[in-house]
Amino acid sequence: MGGKWKPLVLWELHGATLRFGELRRAVPGISERVLINQLRELEASGLVHRELHHEVPPKVEYSLTDFGRSLLAALLPLGEWGERHKSRIEAIPR
Repeated sequence: MGGKWKPLVLWELHGATLRFGELRRAVPGISERVLINQLRELEASGLVHRELHHEVPPKVEYSLTDFGRSLLAALLPLGEWGERHKSRIEAIPR
């Protein structure tokens, strides 16, 4: 679960099944390449389920597995804290 992007991807998947483009728009600042790699790692870890629909154009949807939802239960309080203090966090000089 290392890195800055995985918790953000899991956070966005907590309420819905999302397509790749929806997920990319939901996680500002993440590149397409990084998102692809993060999703592959989350899927390999058993946290995210990838559903491929065989149609034209191909449709791929991502959702949390039961294992992913159990991890998210631990991350939700941290995410809620971040939402409450978002303006203060964004004001921290880098």
